[in-house]
Amino acid sequence: MAAAGGSDLSSEMEVDAFRHLFPLRFHERHLLKSIRPDGRTLGKARDTIISLGAVTSANGSALTKIGCTTMLAAIKLEVITPTVESPDEGCIAIDFHMPPICSPIVRPGRPADAAPVVAKQLSDTILSSGMIDLKELSLVSGKAAWMAYLDIYCLDAEGSLFDAALLSAVAAFSHLQIPVVSLNDEGRIVLISEDNGGGKLEKEPVNKEKRKLKLATIPFSLTCVLHKNYILADPTAEEESIMETLVTVVLDSSSQLVSLYKPGGPVLAHTSAIQDCVALTRQRLKELQKILNEAISDMEVD
Repeated sequence: MAAAGGSDLSSEMEVDAFRHLFPLRFHERHLLKSIRPDGRTLGKARDTIISLGAVTSANGSALTKIGCTTMLAAIKLEVITPTVESPDEGCIAIDFHMPPICSPIVRPGRPADAAPVVAKQLSDTILSSGMIDLKELSLVSGKAAWMAYLDIYCLDAEGSLFDAALLSAVAAFSHLQIPVVSLNDEGRIVLISEDNGGGKLEKEPVNKEKRKLKLATIPFSLTCVLHKNYILADPTAEEESIMETLVTVVLDSSSQLVSLYKPGGPVLAHTSAIQDCVALTRQRLKELQKILNEAISDMEVD
């Protein structure tokens, strides 16, 4: 028995050494069998978890996990004076953070190369998808509106960063509670604390009660890696580093295309490959809608 156990350990070490020395060959051996090292089929995404209300001090927050890739999103609201060009609209500011704890390749004191790229992609997607009507963030025309600061922290960068970041952003906005505010005697917006109870207000509240932000549509995404004639959905960080050619498809809740993102790579994305990526994203969309709806329902029950 001891000899058998030693043999298994030796074999396992040999596999790990081969994977480390020849990562592409290691993965291609799996691809020939239409399976991946983590046991998934090529078109299957990793298990996904959404937990709403992860940050109690925020107006809206969510923790999301796609496999080991972990994101924490939090929204803080602040009253601002709207711009002259858009007197009836609020604003959204999006920031994406990759602290050193998220990956061995992120060094302390040096910003991660991927962070500004993901931040720009998130901002473009959220604003172009029509998910949020900025008029929903208006308080008093020309005088006051909400600025929503969305901060997303990558806690574990284990592949498909944009997908996990977008999902956390969508979940945080789904959880967002807009507080009750009133105009004071000086004409300034003030928050009405919940412990005000039945106390008399000198001014009528601008919004009568806490409310959820109406989301017109919700964007969901799926990143695929292209390698030769293979398409792998929701790649891990290892798969991304080895195979390099990525395609990210973003669809709204009606399965309409919001954006298609291909940041270079050696493999040409032919029409058929793009169509296959879109088809995989449509399947993933249904999964993510179900997971998000369940998280919202659980939150309402609590």
